[in-house]
Amino acid sequence: MELVNWEPFGTLNRVQTRINDLFEDTFGRPKALNTATGGVWYPPVDIIESKDSYLIRAEVPGMKKEDFNLELKDGVLTLSGERKVEETTNEVEYHRSERLAGRFFRSFYLPQAVQHEGIKATYRDGILDVYVPKAEEAKPKQIPVSVN
Repeated sequence: MELVNWEPFGTLNRVQTRINDLFEDTFGRPKALNTATGGVWYPPVDIIESKDSYLIRAEVPGMKKEDFNLELKDGVLTLSGERKVEETTNEVEYHRSERLAGRFFRSFYLPQAVQHEGIKATYRDGILDVYVPKAEEAKPKQIPVSVN
């Protein structure tokens, strides 16, 4: 007699996974296109605004600064680059590979009121931070109220 694992919610879990995938594909941001051959992928990005600046924070782990490029043209800041596909050897066998590789790009429209020459980028621990300072005219100003 063969021993069989009984999974009372196995079918329900598979249905739930397929529903989750459907919603992610429909309403979520696409994570990658054609990644099996090293296609295009989209690094996740946070955009944070303070009174003095914007901060664009991108997750690009495992890369070197030579692997990506920042370009500002016509008020559009573009982050692009490429993560190389790891070369496999005959000595190892991948059982699962979920890390994305290939070209990537993200573009962001900047407001007119930013200091283009003051933009700075730092890369540490897989996080690229791009600091975009606001121009003086874009910063909120306190208006004093006088009493007559």
